[in-house]
Amino acid sequence: MASNDNKCEVFMAKMRAEGLSDAAMQAFAHSYKELVSGQSGNISEDSISPVQSLPKLETDIKGTITRDASLLEQTVVLKLNGGLGTSMGLDKAKSLLKVKGNNTFLDLTAKQVMSMRQQYGNVKFMLMNSFNTSKDTLSFLSKYPSIVSDPHLELVQNKVPKVDASTLLPAEWSANPHLEWCPPGHGDLYSALYGSGKLDALLAEGVKYMFVSNSDNLGATLDMDLLTYFAQRDLPFLMECCERTEADKKGGHLALRKEDQQLILRESAQCSKEDEAQFQSVDVHRFFNTNNLWVRLDLLKSLMDSRGGFVPLPTILNSKTVDPQLDTSPKVWQLETAMGAAIECFPGAGAVCVPRSRFAPVKKCSDLFLLRSDAYVINRDNVLVLSDGCNGVAPIVDLDSKKFKLVQNLEAAVDGYPSLVGCKKVKVTGEVWMTSRSVFRGTVEISNSASEPRVLPGGVLENTSIDLSSHPGLGPLKVSNVATVAFDDQKPGTSGLRKKTKRFQEGLYLHNFVQATFNALIAADVDLSDGALLIGGDGRFHNDIATQVIVKMAVANGVRRIVIGEEGLMSTPAISAVIRERGPKWQKCFGAFILTASHNPGGPNEDFGIKYNCENGGPAPESLTNAIYNITRTISNIKICVEFPHIDTSAPGSLIVPSTDGSRQAVVEVISSTEHHVDLLKTIFDFDKLSALIRRPDFSMRYDCMHGVQGPYAREVFVKELGAPESSLLNATPKDDFNGGHADPNLTYARDICDIMCVDRTGQVISSTNPDGIPCFGAAADGDADRNMILGRQFFVTPSDSLAILAAHADIIPFFSMQGGLKSVARSMPTSGAVDLVAKSLNLNLFEVPTGWKFFGNIMDSKDIYGGQNFNPMICGEESFGTGSNHVREKDGMWAVLAWLSILAHYNSDPAKPFVHVEEIVRRHWEKYGRNFYCRYDYEGVDKEKAGAVMKHLIDSLPSLPGSKVAGGKFTVDRADEFEYLDPVDGSVSSHQGIRILLVGGSRVVFRLSGTAGSGATIRVYLEKYEGNPANIYTPVADALRDMVDVALSVSNLVAITGMESPTVIT
Repeated sequence: MASNDNKCEVFMAKMRAEGLSDAAMQAFAHSYKELVSGQSGNISEDSISPVQSLPKLETDIKGTITRDASLLEQTVVLKLNGGLGTSMGLDKAKSLLKVKGNNTFLDLTAKQVMSMRQQYGNVKFMLMNSFNTSKDTLSFLSKYPSIVSDPHLELVQNKVPKVDASTLLPAEWSANPHLEWCPPGHGDLYSALYGSGKLDALLAEGVKYMFVSNSDNLGATLDMDLLTYFAQRDLPFLMECCERTEADKKGGHLALRKEDQQLILRESAQCSKEDEAQFQSVDVHRFFNTNNLWVRLDLLKSLMDSRGGFVPLPTILNSKTVDPQLDTSPKVWQLETAMGAAIECFPGAGAVCVPRSRFAPVKKCSDLFLLRSDAYVINRDNVLVLSDGCNGVAPIVDLDSKKFKLVQNLEAAVDGYPSLVGCKKVKVTGEVWMTSRSVFRGTVEISNSASEPRVLPGGVLENTSIDLSSHPGLGPLKVSNVATVAFDDQKPGTSGLRKKTKRFQEGLYLHNFVQATFNALIAADVDLSDGALLIGGDGRFHNDIATQVIVKMAVANGVRRIVIGEEGLMSTPAISAVIRERGPKWQKCFGAFILTASHNPGGPNEDFGIKYNCENGGPAPESLTNAIYNITRTISNIKICVEFPHIDTSAPGSLIVPSTDGSRQAVVEVISSTEHHVDLLKTIFDFDKLSALIRRPDFSMRYDCMHGVQGPYAREVFVKELGAPESSLLNATPKDDFNGGHADPNLTYARDICDIMCVDRTGQVISSTNPDGIPCFGAAADGDADRNMILGRQFFVTPSDSLAILAAHADIIPFFSMQGGLKSVARSMPTSGAVDLVAKSLNLNLFEVPTGWKFFGNIMDSKDIYGGQNFNPMICGEESFGTGSNHVREKDGMWAVLAWLSILAHYNSDPAKPFVHVEEIVRRHWEKYGRNFYCRYDYEGVDKEKAGAVMKHLIDSLPSLPGSKVAGGKFTVDRADEFEYLDPVDGSVSSHQGIRILLVGGSRVVFRLSGTAGSGATIRVYLEKYEGNPANIYTPVADALRDMVDVALSVSNLVAITGMESPTVIT
């Protein structure tokens, strides 16, 4: 068995491998040795004396000294910001919790710092973040440039290994190695300062004094009287204390060590059972530590130098499981220290008694309830202070510790906070829901022993008790908490969560994902009660049932208004349009659930999908989808209103569902699926010109809706608005299994329209005995109508060419011309560079982004959301048949079709001239810009392990590929890499976005593993070759790219690894 010294060295090696400082390792080693030595750490009552009195800030200090503002140049204010608030149900920095209106703790802290700087000059400010809070905190503070730009702002708390309780070796947890580490408590402040070099840097700048407090204690502000007192008394360390009350008796207290009269702290964990009565006596031990500390940095440096780089603090043993969410995971010790305990390490350290106004932390929901009420107000210095009406005494709030344990419980139960001005104490027992219409005065007790919540009626309650148990309940709005078991396969892709329908029908599979989404939205401070939630889908099998489930769960999670598309139908671009365009403002949608698996097959044995779109109308950002996924892994219950009525979606209308007690209501509105999208399109395009084109006797068109959701939209636009005959629509009746077809608008699956247009599976001409009888224009849509395929008479337009041609002709469309013309274009990385040539010629902004429409949305929102440059109006597109503009935040199949018809109308404005066809427009474009020969091979349904092996083989080959000869020596590899994208708008980085093999001369091959299939994996291979010689631009695509196929197969070893001799789909 390894000795304790050897075990300690194992920890040191693990910390060293993580790059932790010597100071951090020495501090941990000290704590570990205390653990293995078996020291109890107890401080007996007979070894200490009570502290009888302390100087008081209000009477002994204020008014007796002259404030010295010059000391501020030698002072730094540091806030401890490492806590996640997990005991209150939070999974992000506790300081990001809203505490007053829309102000978080961090908002008020930042504003306090700016107020100090405005009053006193450049007061230095620092945050000690943990590895759990750093990213969120710095991102949040970006709205305060003067603070976040300070290079000295952040001090990152160290992390330490968790200790396996059975072996006393480092805990191991392969399921999530991140959980093998924990913060070492705020006592790590000293090691973090020392080991990071921040302590030396501060001293070098002449900083001598540090004021430290917790970020959730808004009463702890830089006090000039205390600073001056601390400096003039030449104290090494000063602790702010408050007088203990019965509510504080279980917490630690200040004491004097008898042997040397040194001030020390004694925590409850350091008290033996026989000393408990005296420990808890507030008459014996009168003072407790507020964790507001003043430290002399030069003396701290001397102390740590003398001890080898650490402060010897008592160790606090915290018993946990390695995965806090999994009680069955191994038991561990978390070794922590408290920074206040350092008082015993500084001879001559002092303490001062401060008023409770300097100690207003939020440790539980009762504290938060109090601060959010009118008992506290924000003064002109952005300090949270008691309202004048409280006469200097804060009301006592005692909420049921079980029913109000989590912030989520509190926020679900409170619709505006009752007035507490004039209240002495309020006690709530049971689950009671309250509103701002209640006023509490004197002592008020409210109870509810019923099994469901009761809503407190509005009005004044003064010195009274009220039992709500027999009051009417919520009836159809009653929330049921249903236990569930987490699923391990609910990670959303770029287009949401897609699985086989049968998977979604298993137990609470759908419910879990929906609840996780609501939980993530609440954690992101989305107010579900403000505005409306939109629900719509492509009509595939299970949409109807899923819609009803989401309605019941939405109401249970606090959504007050729900909007549903007629028959549950709504295209993905239409949903984006409704979110962005439909009013009035107070009814605007804050987001939407879209029930679609896009172009995947539908039916009982096929695919189903769900995704969430945000208030900008675009797909959820990665930060939100990651949060959703993390919640799905540990979710244990869902909320649902089981008795909420079934919603009839067959026709537009509105249903108001009140609670039995009349305290609240939910509204469900069924709206036209097509109206808002069609109205928006009519503002973008010139419908008169389009109608004139369609009515030309020499023009005909067919639009294949592939039995997806586009049918009703096509009928509304082409038949009702533009006057096309009904016969111009193909497969325009939505069906839940897409009539047994695969609603993917490409040459393989959209055979009905391709056969009509006489185009084969490779995009080549199918001969016809009557070519003039072939429609002039053809198009197809996918299941949810966001994709498009464009065809001319016996001619296929590749998506990449389509994007380039639309960009070159954008200014003929009113949406662009009336805004000064097209400003920017963007394409996904795998899409060909054809649009790049247009951008260069027209001097447009050009962006190359990863696959996923959300990346385009960020650029579109650069000005409105991020306050950056305005890149709109813009056009963007993907090779996977997706095209759109900034009118919505999704690709839009109908928009693309109308844009192409606008180009045709432009070239055919004179009915006396011969008709200019799609093929001629494309050929003119090639002759002007050159041609990017392009093709995509899809290998569908590949075994996931084999697909992964192909990608691993490519990644492993990247270093050796540049300069090598491929395809029998026909090509030389210029560059090979894995595409990584730095977002120019928000600075986020997206890695592993596809493998690029770039050849000398400009040709390229790209490989991507698609995550949008419901089962198996899809390897996508993109082949591109540029040809600028007009004599060669009409070479058949297969001939032009034959050598590129050889390159792709030779470098990937795809056939050998997968066993697939040919692709499933070629586009």
